[in-house]
Amino acid sequence: MKNPFEQHKSTLTRILDYIGAYKWLVFFSLALAAVTVAATLYAPILVGKGVDLILGPGNVDFAGLVVILKQIAAVVLITAFAQWLMNHINNRITYYVVKDIRTRAFNHLEVLPLKYVDSHQYGDIISRIIADIDQFSEGLLMGFTQLFTGLLTILGTLGFMLMVNPLITVVVVLVTPLSLFVAGYIAKKTFAMFQLQSKTRGELTSLVDEMIGSQKVVQAFGYEDEAQKRFEEINERLRSCSLRAIFFSSITNPSTRFVNSMVYASVGVVGAFAAIRGLLSVGQLSVFLSYANQYTKPFNEISGVVTELQNALACASRVFELMDEPPISSEEGAAKLKGVDGSVRLQNVSFAYDPQAPLIENLDLDVKPGQRIAIVGPTGCGKTTLINLLMRFYDVDKGEIKVSGRDIRGVTRKSLRAHYGMVLQETWLKSGTIRENIAYGKPDASLEQIIQAAKDAHAHSFIKRMPQGYDTPISEDGGNLSQGQKQLLCIARVMLCLPPMLILDEATSSIDTRTEIRIQKAFAAMMEGRTSFIVAHRLSTIREADVILVMKDGHIIEQGNHEGLLEKNGFYAKLYRSQFSR
Repeated sequence: MKNPFEQHKSTLTRILDYIGAYKWLVFFSLALAAVTVAATLYAPILVGKGVDLILGPGNVDFAGLVVILKQIAAVVLITAFAQWLMNHINNRITYYVVKDIRTRAFNHLEVLPLKYVDSHQYGDIISRIIADIDQFSEGLLMGFTQLFTGLLTILGTLGFMLMVNPLITVVVVLVTPLSLFVAGYIAKKTFAMFQLQSKTRGELTSLVDEMIGSQKVVQAFGYEDEAQKRFEEINERLRSCSLRAIFFSSITNPSTRFVNSMVYASVGVVGAFAAIRGLLSVGQLSVFLSYANQYTKPFNEISGVVTELQNALACASRVFELMDEPPISSEEGAAKLKGVDGSVRLQNVSFAYDPQAPLIENLDLDVKPGQRIAIVGPTGCGKTTLINLLMRFYDVDKGEIKVSGRDIRGVTRKSLRAHYGMVLQETWLKSGTIRENIAYGKPDASLEQIIQAAKDAHAHSFIKRMPQGYDTPISEDGGNLSQGQKQLLCIARVMLCLPPMLILDEATSSIDTRTEIRIQKAFAAMMEGRTSFIVAHRLSTIREADVILVMKDGHIIEQGNHEGLLEKNGFYAKLYRSQFSR
């Protein structure tokens, strides 16, 4: 694990790589910053000359003052335009960089193995891609807006002061390191605090996401008080770490202001003695005091920028941590799966989510084309895991799975999954119209094809009763539909594609008995000539299966058809009778 300094350096290097894609805009921004600083620093010289032109009664050079006032007006206009254009360019750089990072983070999330998503809180992942990148963008924008200008102002001011009086400039330089030391010490403290703040914010996002997504369950089981306690506990930790982060960051500015006030006072005292001895004119002293103020001001701004950058780097490190997660194994050299006849063979397959807790061991299965394979067994026996392996959501630890004689690890995941149609017990619908949801796997389908698929799934009648029919918009995850209606739409989605192999994982669990009978007839027509894997708890739905696999503790302990397994009077017979006993 990297120490904080190495992590800080690595994160900053990666951010600079992203910024490097817009180097011409950066150079343009720096050029404008130089123009802004030069014009800003030239203004005090003009003011100083003006002061020297009005010293003493009756000793005012009005003609000279008019010329100087015109020059000051021109400098102010140039400064304002350069400042506006620089801010506009900085905004473009910042939001282009943020867009690139967010796009790459989301694209990387798409290729992460399912194991990563299963082992992390959804809300924390969302927080990294949304909230953390937003926080990062604010710090980056402030850095572009103030950091470059501040550094150039400091260097430019020193140059102008050296031209006016080297002795007083040395006094300023000698006091400066104290300000840098104070800002640097506080910056190291704030990075760890902001990192903890980002992590805790991710926890809070996860809890809120969990509570909103399961609000019915929360209310049904009276979990509101417990949820409130959990929220208050995390919220209190967020308050505490945020307060510490803000405390450390907020003392930077007053600390540097104190040091900068010492610089200004030193310049005033030394400059006054120099003016008394005739080493400086009053106008030059006013120029020096103006420069001293301009010289110290960027330190206040940069100290604030450094604090924001600490927050930005802490957030960026969490995003890069997600992007550094190893993706799904490379498919280089993998071929597209073609000519699928529906045969599936599992040979000596072993798999475990946790190496210390084996789940499936030495599993063998030979499925002929067009067979209907039902998978039954108690909860936790490995039914869903077997589906995950068939779809290659997870790869086997040992053995091999072949489809049409080809090891599925040698073909692309996309081409493998294109040959499966899957209806799960847990429904998922996207925000959009009913038509778009049915055509999710076949976006180019015609309306006639979509309607026919809906009719086959017995969803057409309720869709026609919707306000806008097939163009009725549905909310995220189909929140304005019943569970059964959502299930019917998921079934219609598969009906539209009709791939050579089907996976039905409790596909009718949310449908009333009358509709289920009709759906079973539709399934029977859909499964005709197609290899089908049916996971079921209600054993009445699998009587017609060609082969019933009875699983227990990751092993197939019985297999055969319905009548044959009842005659054996084994584990399946006990399961079946337990569901139909009086």
